[in-house]
Amino acid sequence: MFKKFKNNTCIGILIGMGLGESISWAQIAPPLNYGQKLSDVVVSATRSGTQLKEMTQNTTILTKEELEIAPDQTIDQILKNQTSVFLNDQPFYEKDPTGQSINVRGLGNARTLVLIDGVPANDAMYGTVQWNLVPMSAIQDVEFIRGGVSSLYGNMGMGGVINIRTKPIDEKSEVSGSIGSFATGTVAASKEFAINDALRVRASADYFSTGGYQNIATIYPSSQSALKSGMGDESAKNANFRLQGSLKATQETDASFNFGLHSMSNLPVGGYNFARKTTNETTLSGGTNTRLSSNENVQVNAYYEETTLQQQNVSSTNPYINAAYSNPYYQVGGSAQYANNLKTIAIDQVIASVDARQVSASNFQNNYNSPGAANYNSSKLGTLASQVVAQGTQNFLGVLGQAKSKFESIPLELTLAARVDRWTSEVPVNYTQQVGSAPLYQAVPNQAMTKFSPNLGLLYQATKELDFRAAAYQAFHAPGLNNTIRSYGSGSSYVGNNPYLTPENMTGYELGTDYRWQSGFVQVTGFNANVTNAIATYTLTSAQIASTCAPLCSTGAKSYSNDQSLQSSGLEVQGHADISSKWATDLGYTLTKAVLTWTGGQISQTLNPTGVQIAGTPRNMASAGLTYYPNFKTSLTTTIRYIGNSWYDTAHTMPIPAYAVIGARINYEMTPGTTLYLSAVNLLNRNYITFGSGSQYIAGQPQSITAGARITF
Repeated sequence: MFKKFKNNTCIGILIGMGLGESISWAQIAPPLNYGQKLSDVVVSATRSGTQLKEMTQNTTILTKEELEIAPDQTIDQILKNQTSVFLNDQPFYEKDPTGQSINVRGLGNARTLVLIDGVPANDAMYGTVQWNLVPMSAIQDVEFIRGGVSSLYGNMGMGGVINIRTKPIDEKSEVSGSIGSFATGTVAASKEFAINDALRVRASADYFSTGGYQNIATIYPSSQSALKSGMGDESAKNANFRLQGSLKATQETDASFNFGLHSMSNLPVGGYNFARKTTNETTLSGGTNTRLSSNENVQVNAYYEETTLQQQNVSSTNPYINAAYSNPYYQVGGSAQYANNLKTIAIDQVIASVDARQVSASNFQNNYNSPGAANYNSSKLGTLASQVVAQGTQNFLGVLGQAKSKFESIPLELTLAARVDRWTSEVPVNYTQQVGSAPLYQAVPNQAMTKFSPNLGLLYQATKELDFRAAAYQAFHAPGLNNTIRSYGSGSSYVGNNPYLTPENMTGYELGTDYRWQSGFVQVTGFNANVTNAIATYTLTSAQIASTCAPLCSTGAKSYSNDQSLQSSGLEVQGHADISSKWATDLGYTLTKAVLTWTGGQISQTLNPTGVQIAGTPRNMASAGLTYYPNFKTSLTTTIRYIGNSWYDTAHTMPIPAYAVIGARINYEMTPGTTLYLSAVNLLNRNYITFGSGSQYIAGQPQSITAGARITF
């Protein structure tokens, strides 16, 4: 169903500006030789610097120019238009801070690694993605390698790796801002300067605020009754401050550093304005790159991130705060890598690397009884009923080796990588306590496991334009601290932690072909992946309730186990064509069959049926974009995204109808250093339910008009 336009004036301006001869926009027309442009692109996420045309796994580079013509205003919503990315039409700032995840190739959330300048952006406790750490104003480009990458990065490398690269320090300054629907506004500023001939520094700050919109869907198959008393719009705020530097330490050594302070705050699900969820992060990273010779170099990197999460959950029955969480946690890591471009007859390049990472978190939860009518006040905080306390630490130590060869007799390239990881887990504190009762402690022995992650890639260059590629790999994902130490809820809604969980395993392969010509490309990739030892929820028995969480929990309470296996296979098609000097088009299609293949233990097969599409994973997705360049300064882009039917719950009782959403954006270069833009998300203001998983239908983003400007000087 299409609703009437709420912003007819804005839409009229948007269309009129795209057709007007008196206005020009800040976009360069399509390149005359797209193939030549591709040949120059190097993928740094490979850790060895591989040209895009030599990748053996399906890889996408989102350039600065492509990001600047996208109608969507946050990086997660831009990524959702890429093949095999399962992100719904709900921006990260409208979600729970612990729900800002990503699902690639139907393998599920928290199984894909996201980096910002090579540093993990996955939350140390929840494994979800801290999209708030990097605003659009700071991004230079995005590298996206699909498929298993544990041979390069170890943990979380099942679905692939997304490396968001920020803008280089080039002694330019920038100011940008925007204003849009739902009282949404952004402002960002950066100042770059040279301290001396060797040291360059950039200081930047940005701020985002929105009044938000009502996320609870009320249309069929949901209903108006889904809205409860006290629900409202889910407002959010986000701020970042960063200090970055690059240093020419010696003639052979370059160094860099990055210090950041970040904060985000939003309302809980339902938009209850008497509760809040906030995260605060401190990030620090640095590294050096030393050239030992013309063919050899050594890289050393280290990073640290500390996060505090304060969270309040609300009961929708006579709404009150029924739980409050405090989760302090951190991650710290470092790596050293040696690379040698041998260029011998047998081997062209070798790399060897060692790295280590530690994640540690604490969970403090207070559960509250309803304050009752006599004690109701503005805080809506009841009396303390119980507490849950746990602390856990995981360590990862990895050793990597990789070799690349190009054969002389045939146009074949081979890449062989192998990595060994040692994983350890400690949960020294884990107990529940009812007010007035003694704590119920659970002693947990330490765990350790060794994981082996090989990767074999082949690339056959049939002609100058056509290649065929193949890759086979193993990968793993350690259980998140969210699963091993965090318990939440009460009574039958209680979900208890399981500190005995072990890593998930994946084996997979993909076959693909790329055809590139002067003005575009077409890529086709088929893939298959099998995950065993997968983490899933199950219902606790009476004996388990008595030994782990009574009297906080009751019949119906749940916990986690490794008693599940799944398979995901599918097809990815991507294409781009510069039709002429004024027109360019992009197309993408994803077909994914993701099913459970086995459930065991006490996991309910009724609630987790095998052989049918997994919840939150539409089988069919497609996207298309058309960009018009009336002159070298002007661009008008229109996009459409199609999502096929899917399921919202694992038991397949909550269907999600198919939908399509249209977006548009116009860019205009007023002066060489000043760019204006006007964008529309959900241009036709469609009222629809977006896919996901859970127990409450979520509304897709309503029509959102944004006007903005950027000044570089």
